[in-house]
Amino acid sequence: MLQTEQLTINIGPQHPSAHGGLHVEAVLDGEMVTDAIVHLGYVHRSVEKIAENRTYAQYVPYTARLDYLATHLSVMGYVQAVEKLADIEVPERAEYIRVIMGELSRIASHQLCIGSMAIDIGATTGLLYCMRDRERIMDMFEMTSGQRLLSSYMCIGGIAEELPEEFFPAVHSFLQDLPSMIKEYEGLLFGNEILQARLKGIGKLSAQDALSYGVTGPNLRACGVNYDIRKIEPYGIYDRFDFKVPVGSNGDAWDRLMVRKEEIVQSGSIIQQALEQMPEGAVRSKVPRVLKPEKGREVYHRIEGAKGDLGYYIVSDGGEKPYRLHVRAPSFINLMVLPLISIGGLLQDIIVNIATLDPVLGEADR
Repeated sequence: MLQTEQLTINIGPQHPSAHGGLHVEAVLDGEMVTDAIVHLGYVHRSVEKIAENRTYAQYVPYTARLDYLATHLSVMGYVQAVEKLADIEVPERAEYIRVIMGELSRIASHQLCIGSMAIDIGATTGLLYCMRDRERIMDMFEMTSGQRLLSSYMCIGGIAEELPEEFFPAVHSFLQDLPSMIKEYEGLLFGNEILQARLKGIGKLSAQDALSYGVTGPNLRACGVNYDIRKIEPYGIYDRFDFKVPVGSNGDAWDRLMVRKEEIVQSGSIIQQALEQMPEGAVRSKVPRVLKPEKGREVYHRIEGAKGDLGYYIVSDGGEKPYRLHVRAPSFINLMVLPLISIGGLLQDIIVNIATLDPVLGEADR
């Protein structure tokens, strides 16, 4: 048989389809992928080390820059870890507002995942539709904190300020329009036979491999594993809400996208319940101006982030700054299966796999 020389194609780190500073070294035999080597570290900012030189409160904005597409969830995980470390109670109203902002962040993240996947395979209009709807969430974030993307609205002990009056009509209007948004996505994207051909059966990940690699979040649930930390180990007040956990069956690119679409619907339901149940009262508890958790205490707290299991490990030496801090970043771990699901496929499938794994390099590199 005719033997061909293998060819190496670099995908990223400076390319929109790399979804940030990701570099994938694709080794090809013709168009068939024989290996895909993931290179990280292009946006490394040492945010874990920086924590040792910032007070617990000063570090809050740094967490917002981890998963910058779902800012409130990254911040929520950190402030809840500190509150557990220092035995700080959070007012009821603040807990409900945190859930609302966190689930809005999840919706915004999934909308961008769907939209960026669309443009990655050539469907520009899909991105425009998703960005149009996501802008309404960004407007709500701006109402609450003055920041659209990197919002540090949550703080240790609750939230920074009460929700403004104009927030409630905006969120009610968004929830009312959410079903029609999903219907548009289905008509424009998910019902498109070309998109289905590009995604169905591509990048298949088995449940066993997903669990072995430590994959979490929508990428794990797409493999048929019903695992959501909001259900398994409820944190905050998530045990008060009735919602379903969307689960796939094939673990392919199509299921990864379908799970995120259904999660948008479920997040909308959680927000609606939170608005109906939310009590009056304070939004922030009294926290010492200089917070010094007890020496020798350590805590690991995890939440269901937009990308998966987001965990914070903090050690206190009795000072005003963390002695050590480590982030269990789901994007970093999820990216490790990229070679596994890409080998044997085509070059174009690597782009689809990156898009549907939905990594954010801000938390992968840290």
